Amino acid sequence: MQSPFTDIINIGQQCFERFIDSSTSPEIMALDIELAGCSNLSGEYVVGRVMPPNHTLFYSLSGEGCFRTPHGSFSLSSGQLITLPAYQSFEVSIASDKWDIIWLNLSDTEQWNGLSKQHPRVIGNINLAALHHAMELLYLEHDNRNREAAMQIIGRHLRQVISQNDHENSEDESNDRHAVRLQSLFAAVENQLQFQWSVESLSKKAHYSAPHLHRLCLKYFKRSPMQQVIYLRMQRARNLLLKTQWPISYIAHYVGYANVFTFSKRFKKSVGKPPREFREASTSDKY
Repeated sequence: MQSPFTDIINIGQQCFERFIDSSTSPEIMALDIELAGCSNLSGEYVVGRVMPPNHTLFYSLSGEGCFRTPHGSFSLSSGQLITLPAYQSFEVSIASDKWDIIWLNLSDTEQWNGLSKQHPRVIGNINLAALHHAMELLYLEHDNRNREAAMQIIGRHLRQVISQNDHENSEDESNDRHAVRLQSLFAAVENQLQFQWSVESLSKKAHYSAPHLHRLCLKYFKRSPMQQVIYLRMQRARNLLLKTQWPISYIAHYVGYANVFTFSKRFKKSVGKPPREFREASTSDKY
């Protein structure tokens, strides 16, 4: 059972943080950034938030941290970014001797809608060194022109992050739709194993082109569409051989083989034994 989340700030004396807020950097309000920081962490570091009203982004420059969320635990290594949506509790802690990070709290506004109502997401192989340098510059710089240039860099990189997050969310939604459609297709196949399924009939039933169905089946099942049909037929045949006394010829017809010899050959290729030998071996194992 997962431990409850609590609001906690346990930052040891070995941690060094540079905070960026609207009192010292009023420019950040244009990007709906509530608070941000560059942190060099070591020793004690645990921060927990219960239902925070803003989105939180952490980027690991070096070292590793751990995140606990209602959706599971995540680790964050060098070159990875995690996005934590608003109104979802989390707890973050250091998981290496040293951990250098940048982090931002973004208001839950229309500007950052790409982050709302999503699960936590880790984005790997992303280079945000320029964002880090811009944040350090904004913290130190007093010249308005340099601060404006830093803000342009920060805005550009944040929008790039949100765009990538949106793209990956769209891919996930697309993958979910494909998974549901394939599940429905092969549930229908299981209910009609005796039907003479073909690539054409499968494609028509799923409303996919044959090449697209082939690609999806390889992705989700590691088998072609017809190999998946054969797999389901052999699984049903195994079950019937083990749990019934039906004649092998009847089982063959039941799972879609008009010719018993063809069924036996296919079954041996899939299982390693012909149907009769498989049934006899399973029976003898019971005694």
